[in-house]
Amino acid sequence: MNIIKNKWIFLGFSSLLVIASIYGLFVFGLQRGVDYTGGTLWQIQFSPVATSTAAFVAPTRSGILDFLKDKGVTDAAVTEQEGTGSYIIKMKELTEVQHQEFTKQLSAKFGAFSDLSFESIGATIGAELTRKGLWAFAITLLAIALYVAYAFRKVSQPVSSWKYALITLITLFHDAIIPVGLFSFLGYFRGVEIDINFIVAILVVVGFSVHDTIVVFDRIRENLRISNGKEEFGALVNRSINETFARSVNTSLTLIIVLVTMYLLGALTLQWFILTILVGVMAGTYSSIFVASPLLVVWQAGKRKS
Repeated sequence: MNIIKNKWIFLGFSSLLVIASIYGLFVFGLQRGVDYTGGTLWQIQFSPVATSTAAFVAPTRSGILDFLKDKGVTDAAVTEQEGTGSYIIKMKELTEVQHQEFTKQLSAKFGAFSDLSFESIGATIGAELTRKGLWAFAITLLAIALYVAYAFRKVSQPVSSWKYALITLITLFHDAIIPVGLFSFLGYFRGVEIDINFIVAILVVVGFSVHDTIVVFDRIRENLRISNGKEEFGALVNRSINETFARSVNTSLTLIIVLVTMYLLGALTLQWFILTILVGVMAGTYSSIFVASPLLVVWQAGKRKS
């Protein structure tokens, strides 16, 4: 498979995805959850048996909103998880006393329900989580870049070791920005919010992606040592990609199957976390094969012409 020959097709496709993601991020932004803005996130699930009797009002999204407005909570947002009897309520910060009082009053009106989760975070803590998340992401990228530059320090021809590090950062940006862009569109059109798990998922994607990219780069390094300059660089890179192609795809496919299964059958509270990793892994698998190595060839060709 001649990937290098068709490199501009693959790089063009990636560029379109990255541009669309950046557009969504700057135009729509990200809908931040209570982890970042502060407030209360409460998930409840009503019992179908209890609510089927005439003693209770059938729970609906609008009914829960009206109930909260009557209690003085005018800025609440309620999302229904269709077919499950589950509702996610986002509102101002509640104390545990208020939480227990609301539980009694909701049960009295709509019937028994299960308290699936309840988290209340102050605005100050939310700002601190945002700052720490950004620092974690920046430090991770810097550490990866320094590691790659050090690991490839003996590979100076025809591409310097620091260029391997820079191209690794470019591919990691590609792999991170695509799920971020997806969630900007999901947030705008579906009201999907990001929480602290989103940062964790992006870091998982970065870690998986750099592993796959280094496997391909390591094969290129080994083949450069063996060929000792006797093979044209583009042909050598293409051969290296083909030698690692099956391993990269099979490794990623195993993880993708697990993630798809968890997304379809797993807990609703982890649905968006799993989707972030799933999209990022797919982007990372693509970039390791069709973006990182072709960029090496493009850079080397540009250096040769200059």
